[in-house]
Amino acid sequence: MLKKNLYLLCITVLPFMICTGIIYSILSLYMASLGLTKSQIGSLFTAGAVAAAISSPVWGSLSDRFGRKKILIFSMAIFAAVFLGYAFSNNYIHLILIQVGEGIAWAAMGSTAVALVADMVPEESRGKAMGIYNMTWNTGWIIGPSLGGIFSDQIGFMPTFLMCTGLTIAGIFMAVFLIPGRLPRAAAIEEKI
Repeated sequence: MLKKNLYLLCITVLPFMICTGIIYSILSLYMASLGLTKSQIGSLFTAGAVAAAISSPVWGSLSDRFGRKKILIFSMAIFAAVFLGYAFSNNYIHLILIQVGEGIAWAAMGSTAVALVADMVPEESRGKAMGIYNMTWNTGWIIGPSLGGIFSDQIGFMPTFLMCTGLTIAGIFMAVFLIPGRLPRAAAIEEKI
């Protein structure tokens, strides 16, 4: 029987993953519409990746110290701010700052969510649990890009970014109420997938 907490985590991150699929399918087009060159667009994504690489070990340590749930919620809050920032950005400097924030958020999410999945299940079931969790991410990226194209065509970039901000905030509230705090390791070991 699949562990309830794993499913609750997947339900919590699915709206966020749909939003990332929406945004990353249109983000370069949005940047180009602001007049950025291809080189500038490339440098923006590099800035985000550098921020993620530098901050990943820090977030892993913080999740060990303060708990996975708190860091996961904090990362989603940063993403909500990033998506809101996209809606109102209008130049290269703004977008550099937003991309750095996004890289930090990805590092926090990546370091914490996987550890949270590992905490939820016994060692012999972790591969299967990671597969279920990754299926959620992939589902978001199956749904999101098509919606990104449709929404940006029909309502424009800004309303699409604002919608994603709202959905991510909804995911934060789900995380607060659905994901347990610190998981007791004994219970996790006894309950298998």
